[in-house]
Amino acid sequence: MPLYTNPAEIEKIKAAGRAAAEVLAGICEFVTVRFNANTKSGISAKDIDDHAAKLMKEIGCTSACLNYKSSNKKTLPYPGYICISVNDEVVHGIGTKEKIIKDGDIVSLDVVVEKDGYIGDNARTIPVGKVSPEVEKLLKVTEESLYLAIEKAVRGNRVGDISAAVQKHVEAAGFSVVRDFVGHGVGRTMHEEPQIPNYGKPGSGEELKVGTVIAIEPMINLGKREITIDADGWTARTADGKPSAHFEHTVLVTSKGPRILTQVL
Repeated sequence: MPLYTNPAEIEKIKAAGRAAAEVLAGICEFVTVRFNANTKSGISAKDIDDHAAKLMKEIGCTSACLNYKSSNKKTLPYPGYICISVNDEVVHGIGTKEKIIKDGDIVSLDVVVEKDGYIGDNARTIPVGKVSPEVEKLLKVTEESLYLAIEKAVRGNRVGDISAAVQKHVEAAGFSVVRDFVGHGVGRTMHEEPQIPNYGKPGSGEELKVGTVIAIEPMINLGKREITIDADGWTARTADGKPSAHFEHTVLVTSKGPRILTQVL
């Protein structure tokens, strides 16, 4: 498990986190404004991805998702700047022009950027127009579980403390935890050790130390936890067709507690 304790290196990781947060905030604003202007025709996911590319150029970072290679050699490299997952799409949805986001949909926006050799990773699921009360609750509980998990990212705790915090909160609300994908360490590369499942037992797993940088990312389904993968090799969706939510922050473990790096200051 890499540890990031060099002050200069930490500043670069913080800068990458801020850049990722600024891009995500800009995209969320773009979706809201564009939807309000085009309530009948909806929003193309390709337009969202194009706007993400524009923001990254303006902010001075690059996409860590674009051309990312899957462990499955038969799957083509990821074709988008960000992941855009709608309704029953859990993660890794692709921003195509055919994917139209309409009133009542939810869209998960997962932004991973590289800046000066370091990675910032964050995600948010937002409602488009008016959504049902049960979907509102799904978004609320998933985001709450993220912050409960972050509270556990302290020196001396273990990965299982983070995992259990998510699982306890979402299952108490009647939702299910996706087990096929997990959070992860992040820093010089997008995926580092340790893995951070959203389910587990308190006191289990690797010990968290000062300098640990992790992406905590609850992926929570309204229905059952099982997922399927589309023919594109990337898009994961719920097997029962019910909505899924995804929230994520990059967090640094410090001597004074957890520090969220993916925030707009």
